[in-house]
Amino acid sequence: MSLEQPTTRRRRERSPSPVYNLNDEDYEPYIPVAQRRHAKLAKLQSRGTTADVASARQSQEKDERDEEEREEERRREKTRKEQTLLMQAQEVHLKKATEDAQKTEAEKTEEAESQLLAAIASRKKLVSGLELAKGISYTNPLQTTWRPPKYVRERSEDENNTIREKYDIIVDGEDVPPPIESFGDMKIPDPLLKFLKSKRIMTPTPIQLQGIPVAFSGRDMIGIAFTGSGKTLAFCLPLIMFALEEEVKLPFVRGEGPVGIVLCPSRELASQTYENIVQWTEALSSSGQYPRLNTLLCMGGISMGEQSHVLNRGLHIVVATPGRLIDMLEKKKFNFDSCRYMCMDEADRMIDLGFEDDVRSIMSFFKHQRQTLLFSATMPRKIQDFAQQALIKPVLVNVGRAGAANLDVLQVVEYVKQEAKMVYLLECLQKTAPPVLIFSDNKNEVDDIQEYLILKGIEAVAIHGSKSQEERQYAIKSFKSGKKDVMVASGVASKGLDFSDIQHVIIFSMPKEIEDYVHQIGRTGRSGKTGIATTFVNMNTPEQTLLDLKYLLIEAGQRVPQFLLTIEDPRAAQAGGMLKGCPVCGGLGHGISNCPKLEDTQRRQMAAHRVEDTGGY
Repeated sequence: MSLEQPTTRRRRERSPSPVYNLNDEDYEPYIPVAQRRHAKLAKLQSRGTTADVASARQSQEKDERDEEEREEERRREKTRKEQTLLMQAQEVHLKKATEDAQKTEAEKTEEAESQLLAAIASRKKLVSGLELAKGISYTNPLQTTWRPPKYVRERSEDENNTIREKYDIIVDGEDVPPPIESFGDMKIPDPLLKFLKSKRIMTPTPIQLQGIPVAFSGRDMIGIAFTGSGKTLAFCLPLIMFALEEEVKLPFVRGEGPVGIVLCPSRELASQTYENIVQWTEALSSSGQYPRLNTLLCMGGISMGEQSHVLNRGLHIVVATPGRLIDMLEKKKFNFDSCRYMCMDEADRMIDLGFEDDVRSIMSFFKHQRQTLLFSATMPRKIQDFAQQALIKPVLVNVGRAGAANLDVLQVVEYVKQEAKMVYLLECLQKTAPPVLIFSDNKNEVDDIQEYLILKGIEAVAIHGSKSQEERQYAIKSFKSGKKDVMVASGVASKGLDFSDIQHVIIFSMPKEIEDYVHQIGRTGRSGKTGIATTFVNMNTPEQTLLDLKYLLIEAGQRVPQFLLTIEDPRAAQAGGMLKGCPVCGGLGHGISNCPKLEDTQRRQMAAHRVEDTGGY
């Protein structure tokens, strides 16, 4: 094994270091920047013009400012590095506290409510999962073949606004279709006109004379009108006419349809809407001039086998509650391949009851663009904002303030002690002839009231969510037919149900949410008739609910009891008398920060999360 020769290492020679001689004439000592500037300025002053001197002075001042700013930035950066996170947080908090101190109480409240409203706003539009996934969006409304009469088309916008002002109609949107004051000018078939006249429906109500032309034009719509104003006809009639047009073009066969759907939050409302549509479609077909339209009622508690004869033919219209409709669509009993029309009745209640996800699931079955209509008597700003996101160039048709009480109802508020309610109830029943509707939010109290009335010899039935569908249908049928004089109900009967002959509604226990109160008293005073609503309140009624009630009575021009007048609103001093309603529930006596509906919604969501976290146990 040979040894390698050691590598020879050589020292590198470095270049010699420079030698500085301070006595050398070429050496220039360092002169600070400021001194150089002054020297330059003095030199220019000695030999230059005035303009040169001024320019040099401005340049010098600018350089000095820049230098000061850089120095200040270096100082701040040094301070920032020396500060702890706690010191920085304290500085931010102090700055915010200074800004808040300069704001008035009203401005602080408004800012807090805006933040709360933004926090609960919907994160996604009310569109199908397929549209969200593929990024599909529509920019133009659906086109229809309907056109208003020539004289209506030739009216100026000022003339249209004059008609709207006459009926207290407020509209909002682009290219709003004109209002039409006659069913005949809406081009409704004669057999249907004759049927409406037989029911003493001669002229359209405000929501109908503006809402029906909007729906006929294919526009998405938000319809708001007080209870008993004819909203059902406003959204069902366009659907019937669209279905009739499709059937005339090419008759439907088994497996085809529907053309449109109506979604309802409760079984009772779905059943009532279905019965109305069947009456109107039979009036058309019985004349012999028009084909028969098939309507399906799709809700829980009834056997779908009983309606197999409808499913075995072409399907035109479906009236449904969300749960059963999803079940039928998943089982492919029918499809939405040709469905272009969707209406949500009591839309705010649909969303409040947690049906938003169900509605989104239903929308995922649509294959094409659809016309969407949302109707309710109470539609707070939160729901309106939500709807504006979901719809395509929507038209808002508002008859009166959203959430306002029906002016045809005389509202009487009585202070009644809890233990005296039952006895006083018998006195109130003497005010008018039957039928009478009594409301209580407590299911057990509903049963107690019914039992007490039966013991006193009064024919009474009861309805609430815990009763079977057969019991609920029997109660409504016997009450509507006049076999029973009194119906005691929970909130399930307060939304949309039409009892045309009721003169008197008694609210045994005041609901926490003022929206529910508006719906409950709206069971009387319908279709232009007048009615009485008697409400029991006492010390168990929350003060903010009483404030909501007080403002509602004032708005409707009703007599306000002295005990309500003595309740002061803590917000009045802050707002200077300019109070805004709650954007979540529409109540006038409170803000979003203490809204009972919002509290109830959050409580339900927390309960749902707890169930999910524990696996449902």
